[in-house]
Amino acid sequence: MATLTQMSYGGTAAIVTGMGLIVGFDSAKASKATLVGSLLLIAVADNLADSLAIHAYQESERLAARQAFRSTVANFLTRFLVAGSFLVLVLALPLGRLTPVALAWGMALLGTLTYFVARHRGVAPLPEVAKHLAVAIVVIAVSRGIGTWILARLSD
Repeated sequence: MATLTQMSYGGTAAIVTGMGLIVGFDSAKASKATLVGSLLLIAVADNLADSLAIHAYQESERLAARQAFRSTVANFLTRFLVAGSFLVLVLALPLGRLTPVALAWGMALLGTLTYFVARHRGVAPLPEVAKHLAVAIVVIAVSRGIGTWILARLSD
């Protein structure tokens, strides 16, 4: 089973990316097909590229081959499952209800993951959760702005 450390990077990246993508595409008035395609691309192509980069970094740091491989697989699977959870939301919900549900889901996942990582590190969880949620809010706001800009500048 993957360790918390192995899951924390991939999980955090996938959660924040999923929320940002859904919010940005919502403000750009993208179709459900666009969201599904984008989440699948992130779940597979971006995830594979990122996992390979992590693996190469771990090899450059001379991490044992077995440990590097396990971390790479754990990162890939964590990101794939998180992206898949957002994909389920997109498929299950009408676009008008998707964004608030996806944000609630993402914030709950991020808060929970951060809480357990903080406990594992022996630090106070509440300030850590607050910091991570604040960063996620910034990403969401920037994503909303980009989506709004795309709609204003590039819509037919």
